[in-house]
Amino acid sequence: MTREEIFKQLESIFKDVLDLETVTLCDSTTAADIEEWDSLNHVQLVYEVEQAMGIRFTSAEILSWKNVGQMVDSIIKHRQ
Repeated sequence: MTREEIFKQLESIFKDVLDLETVTLCDSTTAADIEEWDSLNHVQLVYEVEQAMGIRFTSAEILSWKNVGQMVDSIIKHRQ
């Protein structure tokens, strides 16, 4: 799965979880950039990403993310 394909899948997950019509994610996107992305939705986003990608993140990984790009890096690491 390419980085671009991961972003497309994440955009679909973010739209569903955050109940948005459209969302465009990039490496530098943070929760501050998306009004609906609060701490409760963050937990649901992580869960849905894990389910969709068939992976499990550690708490340390999740806490280390500063943006969507770092989340994508973790997904790629798990899928290798």
